Amino acid sequence: MSNITEQSRRKFLQFMAASPLFASSAFAGEVPAIPIKPSDPINWAPLQSDKLIKSPKDAINVFDFEAPCRVNVPPSHFGYMASGIDDEVTLRANREGMQKFQLRPRRLVDVSKVDMSVDILGAKYPSPIVLAPVGGHNMFHPEGETATAKAAKAGNHMQILSTSTTTAVEDVNKARGEPVWYQLYASNSWDVAKALVARAEKSGCPVVALTVDRSGGRNQETLFRLRQTDTRNCDGCHDRSSLTANQARRSMYEGIDLTKLRNTQSSNLNWDFVKKLRDSTKMKVVLKGILAYEDAALAADAGVDGIIVSNHGGRSEDSGRSTIDALPEIAEAVKGRMPILVDSGFRRGTDIVKALCMGATAVCVGRPYIWGLGAVGQPGVERVLELMREELYGAMQQVGAPTIKHLVPAMVRRA
Repeated sequence: MSNITEQSRRKFLQFMAASPLFASSAFAGEVPAIPIKPSDPINWAPLQSDKLIKSPKDAINVFDFEAPCRVNVPPSHFGYMASGIDDEVTLRANREGMQKFQLRPRRLVDVSKVDMSVDILGAKYPSPIVLAPVGGHNMFHPEGETATAKAAKAGNHMQILSTSTTTAVEDVNKARGEPVWYQLYASNSWDVAKALVARAEKSGCPVVALTVDRSGGRNQETLFRLRQTDTRNCDGCHDRSSLTANQARRSMYEGIDLTKLRNTQSSNLNWDFVKKLRDSTKMKVVLKGILAYEDAALAADAGVDGIIVSNHGGRSEDSGRSTIDALPEIAEAVKGRMPILVDSGFRRGTDIVKALCMGATAVCVGRPYIWGLGAVGQPGVERVLELMREELYGAMQQVGAPTIKHLVPAMVRRA
């Protein structure tokens, strides 16, 4: 990564000062004031904008990549990634929720060696850190999902590819060195959904993760406000003349008849659709977006292969409930009948340990690796994942857990 120049630093300061996310008196010295709507990670790792990292190895934690990502990525693209919806209560709750739980470390346990490996639906990985599906990686770096997949391969992380990928699933699988999981936005058209699933299955993907929490519209205020500050002409990359024209530019929609596509939401989803999906594919089926124990129990009863406890990173609803808050009741409802993954707001090794103690099989991260991608591409993603592995390893030592199976509910209590 080339040095972030003084010009880039000034560009960043100007961008931040002009951003509607911040009060008019945006800076006290060189440190941004708390914004009107506190954004991740301002409250958690105060940003020193005059000390941007010059290379990935300079990063001390994952938050160090957020600032250079803001410098490099156009405002609209950054807003797409950073935005929650409405008052962004859920976005903040995902981080604040981590503080509601305390760890209860055990002592006099030999943790000179720690085994972080996990089995996820029959595949073994050296750590439980999973790359969550995020759409449009080319918005953050020219190499897009290819760079992300190569970084996942370097650390042998499980990866889930978004329906809204800007790189074809076949190319992502090749870059990753093995088939990834495929996340499905069902939309209103079964024919479109079926075609997407068939292509993912043909490419070798072992699991389809059906997103069930995009049931309606959303007011992404941060995105919309930052978009107003973006002076680029985006017509060359985006065709917003119609939904069909816009989606036709996404890799996974190539060759699919989109004339029946009315929206990419899933407001028509029900349990009959889940059964129809299972009957149409040999891939295992996971439901992404479960937050209530009733739905978790129904999923287990229906023979679904797994669930992802998710509120879409605060991007699908503004209930104000974090996924870490929802996790205990869901683990109780599932009773070990299927693996439970969880995402939304995970930034630290201790965050991951808490979730694993509370019944999660693995933890998915999204925004942090996108910060790394936007900052410098593949090396940034690799460093983000490396930092999270290092923190997880240390956190397991701190609580006295030489293996993942030693992370048990008794190690966590509600504050």
